[in-house]
Amino acid sequence: MAETKMYGGDTTFLLRSPAATRRVASLPSHVSFETPKHTRLGVLAMAVKRSPKRLKYSAPKFTKEDGLVYVEVDPAGADSWKLEPVVQLLKEGAVGVIPTDTVYALVCHLKSHSAIERLRRIKNIEPSKPLSILCHSLRDIDIYTTGFPRGDGQGHANIFRTVKHCLPGPYTFILTASKELPKQCVRYGTATAKYASRKNVGVRLPDDAICQAILEKMDAPLISTSVKWPKENEWMIDPVVIADIYGPEGLDFVVDVGVRVADPSTVVDMTGTYPKIIRQGKGPKLHWMEDESDLSALEDLIPTAT
Repeated sequence: MAETKMYGGDTTFLLRSPAATRRVASLPSHVSFETPKHTRLGVLAMAVKRSPKRLKYSAPKFTKEDGLVYVEVDPAGADSWKLEPVVQLLKEGAVGVIPTDTVYALVCHLKSHSAIERLRRIKNIEPSKPLSILCHSLRDIDIYTTGFPRGDGQGHANIFRTVKHCLPGPYTFILTASKELPKQCVRYGTATAKYASRKNVGVRLPDDAICQAILEKMDAPLISTSVKWPKENEWMIDPVVIADIYGPEGLDFVVDVGVRVADPSTVVDMTGTYPKIIRQGKGPKLHWMEDESDLSALEDLIPTAT
């Protein structure tokens, strides 16, 4: 098991939240947690074992040899100062796990080619599989994609103002990538003739205090993919277990805000004539979105979205 390190600023210290203290004091060495069935997406309930000693922190400065950096923070962001080492690691090319408003995400810096390759290797993602990006603002979306349809007189509706009302929120929008987006993040996408030769990418603007606190301090969006069990198509919702499973694979850090519900984002393809839902998730279907009756043909278009 990878050693767990904690630090902050220039001072070495011990961090333990009241919740963590209670968890260590009151739980036996292994406790099973079961998540409810996620009927809409067919996610199976799984029992996982937590390892309380993962929550005991010591702290020299981070190096890869020192192992995993594990940071436990308040989900509301009251102690977001603890995230400073995470931001610095991301800028240096680290790959780690952070919370979003849906499920936990495996992330790295958008402009670090080596980190993107490591992220793909850690999760065993095929090169042809598109990745998502986590954005801090609509401005980021405009820089790294061609933006939301604003109406062009050729059948594309002007829905930009409508989309703004559901962001930030639990949606992944598939948009046409701009030249600013690294080629490692995209693939050739839709079967729509007009866009068959263009590259698409899933974009997210999460409504999560911790995720936004990290993105606010970055100089670019984060490459993102949801965290799943290595050999199962099921989301991992316990950060302690994520650290145990992916730490030995080369994960650099984990930000823990507690156990989450396996409820991923709703994926909406914006590259066609009308916005089309290709995966129903946490975000509700809005009146301007179309349902996709046959999802099997579009499975390869769904980014590894959170």
